[in-house]
Amino acid sequence: MALARTLERVDTDLAAGRLPVARQRLRGLVSSYPQDRGVRRRLAEVYRLFGEPAEAGRWAYLEEDSDPRETAAFEERHPDPVRRMRAIGWRGQESAAHSPFAEARLASLRTAAEKRLGRSVDWDTLAAAGPEGSAGPEGSAVTENTPAEALGFVGCLVLVVAAAAIWVNGLVDLFD
Repeated sequence: MALARTLERVDTDLAAGRLPVARQRLRGLVSSYPQDRGVRRRLAEVYRLFGEPAEAGRWAYLEEDSDPRETAAFEERHPDPVRRMRAIGWRGQESAAHSPFAEARLASLRTAAEKRLGRSVDWDTLAAAGPEGSAGPEGSAVTENTPAEALGFVGCLVLVVAAAAIWVNGLVDLFD
C-alpha cells in the first residue's frame, strides 16, 4: 500500500511542478523496492525532465527500450563495472528482474565486476560493501577517491587544524 500511495504523491508532485520532491520520493522507492522496474522507469523519466541523461540511463539501464545515449552516458560516468553495479542498486537474484533482457544485463555486469575483482560477487554483498569503493578480498570496502574528493578532505583538514590553533591561542591568551 505504501508503494501505491507514494506513487500517487509522485504524480501529484509532478503535476504541481515539484520535480525535486518527486525525484526524492522515487529515489526512496527505488531504495525500498530495488527490484521494481516500474519505479526505476519512473525515476528515469524524472531525470529526463531534469536533463540528466547519465542518471536517466542509470535508472533505465535494465529496460530493453532504454535510450542508447543515456546508457552510454551512464556507462561513461561509471566505467568501472563494480561502481556501475553499485550505482544500479539492485538487490537479490537477477531472475527477480522478470525480463530476459534485464536478467542478461544484470548477469553481464556482475560477471564483469567479478572479473575486475578476481572473485565471486553477488548483488547483496557488493551493495553492503559501500556505495563507491571496490570490495577487497575480505569484503572490506576500499574507496577509490577522486582528486576532487581528496582535495575536499585536505581542505576540511586544514580548517580543523586552523580552528584548533585559534582555540589553543585563545586558551593561552586567557592564562597569560
